[in-house]
Amino acid sequence: MKKFSTMRLAVLGALVPALLLQASTPPAVTDAAWQDAERSSGSFAATTIPAPTLNGQCSYEPNLLGLGAYVRILWKAPEGYSVADAELQASTSGLGSALAPLTGFSLTAETTGTAAGGYVTDVPVNLLGGLLGLGTELQLSIVMKRFGWTSKAASVATNAGLVAGLGGSCRNLPPDA
Repeated sequence: MKKFSTMRLAVLGALVPALLLQASTPPAVTDAAWQDAERSSGSFAATTIPAPTLNGQCSYEPNLLGLGAYVRILWKAPEGYSVADAELQASTSGLGSALAPLTGFSLTAETTGTAAGGYVTDVPVNLLGGLLGLGTELQLSIVMKRFGWTSKAASVATNAGLVAGLGGSCRNLPPDA
């Protein structure tokens, strides 16, 4: 056992001065730095799809006793866009609620006019079915779509009136309504 202890002491005696010598010598100072004279910059922007505009007062056209009634929307596409880039949406739960594409409606088939002069879109009331009931308002909106993005809407609010389209109305809504 005595040999083992002496051996231990000899190893410790050799290590302690080596450790003390290393601890007392600080590391060398370096001139390395993370600097470079070259600079670069960049930027990005989200795509903004311009909104269509209403270019005339909308109207509710009851026709004969409400048969064949329709809502007429007068609108203009932004420069560089056409009716092919547009979509008609409807709000079924009152003004200010979420808009959804109007199913069963072809905007290109029900729209006349040109991009330069403006468009006239007639939305048949029978297509709106129960959405445009007695005394309730329905918001119809036209948006532009491109690159998977959707513009803000050009919107109208319409009311079918009480009986056979009598008292039906339509009004243009301000942008962002």
